[in-house]
Amino acid sequence: MPLPSAHDVALAAERRAAARLLLAHPLVTSAGPHSDTFPLVRRHADWLAQRFQQVFGYRLLVEATYARLFKSGLGPGSGHRLERPSTGTPFTPRTYAYLALALSVLVTAPEQMLLSQLVADLRAAAVDAGIEITDTGRQAERRTLAAALRRLVDWGVLAETEGNVSAVAEEQAGEALLTVDREIARAVVAGPLAQSRDGADLVRRAADPGFGGPRTYVRRRLVETPVVHLDDLTDAEREWLRTRQRREAQAFSELLGLEAEIRAEGIALIDPDAELTDLHLPGTGTVAQAALLLVERLVDRLRPQEPGHPAIGGRLVIGVPVPEGLLPELLDELVDEYGRRSNWQRGHVEDRDGFLAAVLDLLVRMRLMAPAGPVRADGHGLPEGYEETVADGRSVADVSGARGPHESAGWVLLAAAARYATTVAITPRAAEQPSLPSPLSRSSADAVMEESPR
Repeated sequence: MPLPSAHDVALAAERRAAARLLLAHPLVTSAGPHSDTFPLVRRHADWLAQRFQQVFGYRLLVEATYARLFKSGLGPGSGHRLERPSTGTPFTPRTYAYLALALSVLVTAPEQMLLSQLVADLRAAAVDAGIEITDTGRQAERRTLAAALRRLVDWGVLAETEGNVSAVAEEQAGEALLTVDREIARAVVAGPLAQSRDGADLVRRAADPGFGGPRTYVRRRLVETPVVHLDDLTDAEREWLRTRQRREAQAFSELLGLEAEIRAEGIALIDPDAELTDLHLPGTGTVAQAALLLVERLVDRLRPQEPGHPAIGGRLVIGVPVPEGLLPELLDELVDEYGRRSNWQRGHVEDRDGFLAAVLDLLVRMRLMAPAGPVRADGHGLPEGYEETVADGRSVADVSGARGPHESAGWVLLAAAARYATTVAITPRAAEQPSLPSPLSRSSADAVMEESPR
């Protein structure tokens, strides 16, 4: 087989760079922060549109000044939330309401308008929609409105011709002249609004993989989430992944430069350049530092040691319950050992309940912990009594109970958490067939999803 030419290598690199940009930033403008790569998107628009549609069922629209990748959702609880860039504070429902109301106004707005007129039109749109908004004269409300408008500036929907949208948050609301890009405003919303009865129906319809079925849905989960554990998937989705995982790993490498870690408990796509993520662990800041330290200690504390544990006995275990009271106990230890000397934020140190909630929120979004109970992201319970069988015919897993016993509400440490363990023991059997270095299973490599031969 001849080696690829220099032209072929360069062509593949250009397409990969453009695909990676769109995956990380589904709305790219010619004048925005990624203007240097935007020409690659336009140059390879046809190829990119075909590949995104074929692989993920995503639609790509490329115009002279912007490109929009219309992604599809993954169901309730699986969205990528918007945050305020300055603080990292998640958007509240009120912020999303202002964002949606502003877009409803801007799709038919004049090319230029005053900030005060935009606010007035937004309030009128709220009345028409039957949405009650509180007095925009309140400081907190003004800041919330400013955060929504700032996001529209970042996306290129609004341009600050004179002044800036932050003026709306001032004590005596200032003025600004804004230029509106109606085309980008119309392209922001990706979901099927016209067909949806309400918000819940919109989320459900957006996650529908259509004709692609399990193939499309699993690919979306793999590329849009930090890790996919087996019990996140239905029977049909697991079966498709079991027979295709090696070929899919090669395809993700070629298209996006991602490396697949295939383990007994699931699969994660790893980006060597750490660019295709909005979550980082290890990361900077008090919450990220505490989350890393906490997960290390949980792995050390909960790794099975006794011979009678089902994970050691060869059964696939994806999650282990966290004993009641252990989380606040470990967080207190971390604050005492590291908090003060590492200058952790005073507000977090003094509010331990709020601090723990923030840490758990990050670990849940990283798919390292989960609330107790094997429930899919779309809210459906997993099938009862499901068993996976490998080539030798040996039953290795009841996936419906793969997160261990759950006698009460609480938390579960998931297998992928062991990637952050300080030490990992690998048995000779595990070396032959790798497993997630799980705190739950030293021999879970025996429960691998082996790819079926053609």
